[in-house]
Amino acid sequence: MTAVGIIGLGNMGRGMALTLKGAGFAVTGYDASEATRAALAVAGIAIADGIGAVVAAADTIILSLPTAEIVARVVEGDDGILAHARAGTVIADTSTSHPETSRRLAGLLKARGMGFVDAPVSGGPKGAATGTMTMVIGADDDDLARVLPVLERMSAKRVHVGGVGAGNVAKIVNNLLCAAHLLTAAEALRIADAAGVDAFRLLDGLNAGSGRSGITQVNVPNWILNGAFDSGFTMQLMRKDVRLAAQLIGELGLALPMAADTARIWAESAGSIADPEDFNRIVELQLGPISKT
Repeated sequence: MTAVGIIGLGNMGRGMALTLKGAGFAVTGYDASEATRAALAVAGIAIADGIGAVVAAADTIILSLPTAEIVARVVEGDDGILAHARAGTVIADTSTSHPETSRRLAGLLKARGMGFVDAPVSGGPKGAATGTMTMVIGADDDDLARVLPVLERMSAKRVHVGGVGAGNVAKIVNNLLCAAHLLTAAEALRIADAAGVDAFRLLDGLNAGSGRSGITQVNVPNWILNGAFDSGFTMQLMRKDVRLAAQLIGELGLALPMAADTARIWAESAGSIADPEDFNRIVELQLGPISKT
């Protein structure tokens, strides 16, 4: 079995590490947080003392990190992956990152004989822990072939969108739609309430028709109407992803009013919904506080 290293052992990285270990891979992990490293050691994951030790131990390295800036630092920082480069290793970045960051890092790694795949994921911590995530992938065919046996055990569905960076574009667009659909779903529920229509029955009608979305089919019943708000994905992370979308749209020179309104609303929500809150709480801008029923 391929030896796998995982850098970033938060909600998603932890699940990936345990899933791959359960599938029989030799897994070595590293996280900047000492407490996180300790928790994964207790769970049976071999913990490295730094990025260099992960590179030395692994043929495939999975990155699960919060931002493009952190991805860049892990790869090209003073004690990063490039400083310990080992030809033949493939880096698979599951973070939601910027496509140009991925392309630049892929070039640097290629010059040292290493491959790079951007494979951002959907499915949340539950998907990571059960190996049922969806991946949108940007990669050269050869690099993807080398890392595919690992990705297949981490995910239930994989879509190869194009070359390096294409996976990031697809994920950014996906999360922009998710952010926008949460706002429109909240407004739909507000209409139903004002019109005296039961929210659950409205949802049944929507999900039987063309207005349905992943938000109405999954988020609203599982995390919103029941007051759970425990998806494992925070307001801070979704705000970051919406900012990434706005940045990409600006760089492409596009004028997209719906996307602009979505970005504005999510940015302004920081004044009333704290970063650590579940991202589904954005609906409370329209619906008001929702308590667990």
